[in-house]
Amino acid sequence: PVLQSINQRCVVVASTVSIVAVDQQPKRDYPQAREKGMPEEHLNFKEMCARFDVTPRTLRYYEYLELLAPEREGRSRFYATREIARMTLILRGRRWGFSLEEIRQWLLIYEKEGTSPQYREFVRLADRQLNTLDAELETLTNTIKDLRKARADVLKSLE
Repeated sequence: PVLQSINQRCVVVASTVSIVAVDQQPKRDYPQAREKGMPEEHLNFKEMCARFDVTPRTLRYYEYLELLAPEREGRSRFYATREIARMTLILRGRRWGFSLEEIRQWLLIYEKEGTSPQYREFVRLADRQLNTLDAELETLTNTIKDLRKARADVLKSLE
C-alpha cells in the first residue's frame, strides 16, 4: 500500500520502507500573476495556516464568508498568489478594525470595478475608522489619566 502525507510519500514494500520526496502540490499556471510580474506561489492548507498564524477554523471561516476561494483537488485546498494577497489584506483590515463584511465588500469592488473604485472605498473606510480610533484613543488617554490620579491618591493616603 502507498501512504501519502503533505511533504512526502512513504512506500511500504514487504517489510522495507523507503521515503521518496515528491512535490508538495501539482504545478499550476497562473497567467495573471505572470503578466503582473508576480512570483507564482502555492500553499496548501497547512502552509497557509502557518504562514499567517491562523487556525484551520479561521481559514475555513474566511472561505465560508467567501473572502477566500482556494483551488480544490478532491478534499485538498491550494492557495495561489491571489489568495495569499487577499489573506494579507484581510488580516490588515482586521488589525485596523474593519469588519469582515466591510473587507468582503471591499475585495468585491476590485473584482467588479477595478483598482480605482477600490482605492476610493478604502479611503472612505479608512477615514471613518481613523475617526473612530482617534475617539477611542482620547477615551483611553482620559481613562489612563484618571487611573493614575486615583492610584496616586491611594498611595498618598498610605503614607
